[in-house]
Amino acid sequence: MRRRLLPLGLAALLFNPSFAQTVDLGRDGTYEIGNVSAPRATEPASPLSLKAALELAFGSSPELSGARRELEAIEATIIQAQTRPNPELATLIEDTRQATRSTTLQLNQPIELGGKRAARIDAAERGRDAAAAELDAKRAEIRAVVVAAFFDVLVAQERLRLAQGSVELAQRASSAAARRVAAGKVSPVEETRARVAEAGVRIELTLALSELATARKRLAGTWGNPTSRFERAEGDLDALPPLPALADLNKRLATSPNLLRAKIEVDRRQALAGIERSRRVPNVTVSLGAKHDEQLGRNQAIFGLSIPIPVFDRNQGNLLEALHRTDKARDDLSATEIRLSNELTLAYERLNSARGETESLRRDILPGAQSAYDAATKGFELGKFSFLDVLDAQRTSFQAKSQYLRALAEAHRSAAEIERILGEASASSPSASAATKL
Repeated sequence: MRRRLLPLGLAALLFNPSFAQTVDLGRDGTYEIGNVSAPRATEPASPLSLKAALELAFGSSPELSGARRELEAIEATIIQAQTRPNPELATLIEDTRQATRSTTLQLNQPIELGGKRAARIDAAERGRDAAAAELDAKRAEIRAVVVAAFFDVLVAQERLRLAQGSVELAQRASSAAARRVAAGKVSPVEETRARVAEAGVRIELTLALSELATARKRLAGTWGNPTSRFERAEGDLDALPPLPALADLNKRLATSPNLLRAKIEVDRRQALAGIERSRRVPNVTVSLGAKHDEQLGRNQAIFGLSIPIPVFDRNQGNLLEALHRTDKARDDLSATEIRLSNELTLAYERLNSARGETESLRRDILPGAQSAYDAATKGFELGKFSFLDVLDAQRTSFQAKSQYLRALAEAHRSAAEIERILGEASASSPSASAATKL
């Protein structure tokens, strides 16, 4: 008999729909279980805008997908919290002799007291709010990472263009020095210096190529692509991010996802403490049934009421733990407020400083450095200046332009950091305006 039942039991278990699980392998190699998939986005081999980069990252980020699924899972806990206790069917047979046997059949229904169901629902809803705030915070974080990486690519592209232009100018200077040496107008040392300067500029070109490749890879990695396929990033690099008033930013900070998440955690902990407090009130079990007595030959109705006596276990330990965790959540909220305020102030100061540096370089230093370099190069070709003058002017111009690009990158990076702290971008925020423009 056992030999027959064992294969039948295994077959019933394996073919049970609740046990079976569909595993599919897509054409692109993505791993799927049921309706769960982890696809990788691949951008087209064409110019890439900030708006397209954000759409790619939001559509394929595994972190954002995980936050969405956590929110869906918390929604299911609300359904479970709304359920009531199941009834219980019990039977009891007294005496094994049929003539004197009595059979009892009863239905037991637990009734929750103390507001347990309402407390469970409240705690589950607070958990859903916390998951929604976590999703918003993760979205703001991904947005800030994409914006910073996108402008890093723009800066790297401009730096590469600058290095290529410097190489061309160095080649012209080397050719001019070679002609003057051949004509006997200057010492061969001048040509050697020109070749050395050209080699230094070529090293800068190699570094610029490496920096661009790294920036492109970092940007493509935000949407899960290990290698970048886009042709180039397109955007207005010279457009500085706006600088709102610090008071306005502090007002937005009160509704930022990170701070809202900490506030909701306090409410959730209070709701969990409410659950533990409600458990101090015992539940009541109501019983209803019938008893058939063979010896008497009649049926009897049964009514019962069962109430636990909370003498030893009053759930005092769990309640005390929940209250202490609520206090901890309040302390975490205060720490989060201080941390976010400090981070916002630091990012604001960096943005303000980078904007001032960029505007000063653009207005005063870059035009003068470029004019001095052009004049020195033309004068050297005409024999009015020495090569040392040209080399010094070239180095000054290159350093000024590199400093300008670093200041631009810092400005956009600081603006992205402010968006990460504040959460959803306003219409006047840097990335929002850039995405609209692109």
